[in-house]
This record gives sequence, C-alpha cells and structure tokens, in this order.
Amino acid sequence: KEPEVTIVEKMKDLTAQEGEDAVFECKLSRETREESQWFLGDLRLQSNELTEIRVQGNVHTLVLRKVTPEDDGTISFRVGQHEASA
Repeated sequence: KEPEVTIVEKMKDLTAQEGEDAVFECKLSRETREESQWFLGDLRLQSNELTEIRVQGNVHTLVLRKVTPEDDGTISFRVGQHEASA
C-alpha cells in the first residue's frame, strides 16, 4: 500500500486586481493518481477558458484568468482527506 499523500506546502493568500490573473499552488508529499479538486467557495472548478488547472509532478496549480469581483472568496484544494485554503 502506498503511503498517504499529504499537502507539504499550502497555498498562500493573495489579492489580485480586476483583470489580473490569480495563481494558487499546492505542493504534495509525492506524485499521486488520487483525484484532486479545486473549489471557489462551494463551487468545484474545472478547466475552461478562464480557469486553468494543471499538475506538474507533485505541484498542483490553479490559474484564474482575468479575475472579476465575482471571483472573490476562499479557494480550496482537496486531495484525499487533506485540504488547504487561501
């Protein structure tokens, strides 16, 4: 059995001006096939023209492009039983 994946570097709080991109990163203890999820409040985020979700090794990144006042709120990242918020 593989060891449990944990979040070793949590994302940082960030302030972005309207029209800027906001970038959030979480670093995990190791690469995993376990599903990870990003949320804005209770809304699960998916990749589209304004939201980019990428994984490079054990680093998970969320990019919110051209933020608006509606993007204000808590961003959460979940993997397994672990969660980080900013």
